[in-house]
Amino acid sequence: MKKENIIRLTADEARVRAEQSYKETDWARIDRLTDAYITAATRDDPDWQEFADVDWSKAVLVLPPEKQAISIRLDRDVIDFFKAQGSGYQTRINAVLRHFMDARKPRKAG
Repeated sequence: MKKENIIRLTADEARVRAEQSYKETDWARIDRLTDAYITAATRDDPDWQEFADVDWSKAVLVLPPEKQAISIRLDRDVIDFFKAQGSGYQTRINAVLRHFMDARKPRKAG
């Protein structure tokens, strides 16, 4: 992403923009949309093709846990390895640590 495309906002400014966007939305039009219309529109959307036959009836909203900024010392080669994979290296490190944590948690009986 180019720096000139980045907009920095305070939390208050972001809230104001979100509220304005909400107010400008044509909610009456959205309320008139039928499931059949939405299904037809998604089937015609080339970006949606790979999801067309997914059964969303059992989908569950999963919100990511809150992040906490910390300072941690890692070996340089470990950092270099994750950075070499491209942007998002901290997210990948978090995923590896989460996998390790989940593997060590006691299994729930069920």
